[in-house]
Amino acid sequence: MPAVLVSGSGDVPDYEGRTTIYVIVCVTIAAFGGLMFGYDIGISGGVTSMDDFLKKFFPAVYERKQHVHENNYCKYDNQFLQLFTSSLYLAALVASFAAARVCSKAGRKPTMQIASVFFLAGVLLTAGGLNIEMIIIGRILLGFGVGFANQAVPLFLSELAPAKMRGALNISFQLFITIGIFVANMVNYFTSKIHPNGWRISLAVAGIPALMLCVGSLLICETPTSLIERYKVEKGRKVLRKIRGVENVDDEFDSIVNACEIARQVKDPFRKLMKPASRPPLVIAILLQVFQQFTGINAIMFYAPVLFQTVGFGSDTALLSAVITGLVNVLSTVVSVYAVDKAGRRILLLEACVQMFISQTIIGVVLLKDLKTTGDNLGKGEATFVVILVCLFVMGFAWSWGPLGWLIPSETFPLETRTAGFAFAVSSNMLFTFVIAQAFLSMLCHMQAGIFFFFAAWIIIMGLFTWFLLPETKGVPVDSMVDKVWKQHWFWSSFMGEDDYKADVKVV
Repeated sequence: MPAVLVSGSGDVPDYEGRTTIYVIVCVTIAAFGGLMFGYDIGISGGVTSMDDFLKKFFPAVYERKQHVHENNYCKYDNQFLQLFTSSLYLAALVASFAAARVCSKAGRKPTMQIASVFFLAGVLLTAGGLNIEMIIIGRILLGFGVGFANQAVPLFLSELAPAKMRGALNISFQLFITIGIFVANMVNYFTSKIHPNGWRISLAVAGIPALMLCVGSLLICETPTSLIERYKVEKGRKVLRKIRGVENVDDEFDSIVNACEIARQVKDPFRKLMKPASRPPLVIAILLQVFQQFTGINAIMFYAPVLFQTVGFGSDTALLSAVITGLVNVLSTVVSVYAVDKAGRRILLLEACVQMFISQTIIGVVLLKDLKTTGDNLGKGEATFVVILVCLFVMGFAWSWGPLGWLIPSETFPLETRTAGFAFAVSSNMLFTFVIAQAFLSMLCHMQAGIFFFFAAWIIIMGLFTWFLLPETKGVPVDSMVDKVWKQHWFWSSFMGEDDYKADVKVV
């Protein structure tokens, strides 16, 4: 098949097609993988702040929480309590590499189906948990589900979407993550009043999005790229016509076929990733995941109810405050859906760095000044001010580093290293999510208010990285990144050798 040539000016061909209703349906069903992930992020902090749950599994934490002269920063510091939250992400890290192979050999759709099965099994064990071992094993199974879903869903969305709408459609994954967090906070708020098994209901509800993904995935198509990559060429052409809503898809089809022919020449994609030409997307994919976690967002979203109790809110009010931040998270992600393909990736990331830095710094100053180790918590006005600052922080993250941390890695790898490269992105995300989830409560105990200055310092580093090293990818078809982006960049172009990529071939 002939390749689609990129002109010397780097112009990107405009393929025929439109965003069809069928694509919207496929995107919505696939994005339930994000809802599963988001629900788990939101549910953990609420469940671990419920007295019934603590009394059953973590009695030492419960006793410390009830103590009149407790250390405000250390009341929840317990490695096993943190392991309840973080074990999922360690399991997801391991699963992401297995998921990469399944994604390549079996396709994106079966990988999502496997994810939903793992998740359903994990829900059964955690919601029905009788001892700490059961709930930890359940969390590990949930982690396998997250690893498979986070590997497959962003790739599915990027490959299904037209180039001009790729940002908005891919961000539906992050939008559903935020909806999952919000729903989890709402569920926690109501189940916290149900004794003694409200926490079981919270954990059981996680099965709903998993079941919807499992059933819904039977209705969606495989991506044309995955079909053609696995030698189902005519089926790939048929699906491409269906999702683009036009009969003439020859240019885009030829480009996909050419991409697959190049990909098949690579026998070991993980080894290919170690070559210099693969370093720009690989380094950026990994660093985006590291930076995403070191904004401090998951520390806040995991433990929002715990954090708000720390600064002085009662249990119910702390959960309600977490609901508010969850709603802000959802609405702000909608802003990203609208803006990402208009304003571009870089401007959203840079603006958010300023907003998040200011918010984190002021939170740190307020806590350093007014929240002592023992004794009274913050006053009502100050505690409310902290909630507002957290909302401003979440707002900035939700329209930038949250969705773009998944979007950019999913769109910048060439086909021959796409699943392997994205596996590194997913595993990096899960590794540093695990680190933050396992360490945050201990860091809060030992660093106290200084933890917010710690995250603020990382945000400065993120801003400098974005300004100097992150190129704009708005509107560039997935596999034209080499010629259109990397070879044009002042720094990354030095890694682009002719031995690794042909200068005149552009594939999508």
